Amino acid sequence: MAEHTYRVLVRGRFAELTDEQRGSLRERLKGFDFLRDAGFSEEGALSYDEKLDFFSYRVILTAAEKPDEAGLRRASTALDALGVDFRGLKAKVTDVDEMKVNRPKRLR
Repeated sequence: MAEHTYRVLVRGRFAELTDEQRGSLRERLKGFDFLRDAGFSEEGALSYDEKLDFFSYRVILTAAEKPDEAGLRRASTALDALGVDFRGLKAKVTDVDEMKVNRPKRLR
């Protein structure tokens, strides 16, 4: 099977955060620009708001198969690095190589 490029969006919820974890996550939000820092990238981008309930992780992967599982692993690793618990991870995968591009019609 040939490799494809995928955009993987992983969503989930934080679980039972301590006050220290909440403080650390809120501190991380300072200087965070959603438009600049939360897009799809090969490094992956974790985003959440100050309510600290839901989060999303966006990553671009090149894989031959199972990009959803790879995206879930990458999101889990990023959350583990922050030292927080989470639940309900779900991945949505878009095959970039199969996307239809609608080009604007030229004006006459």
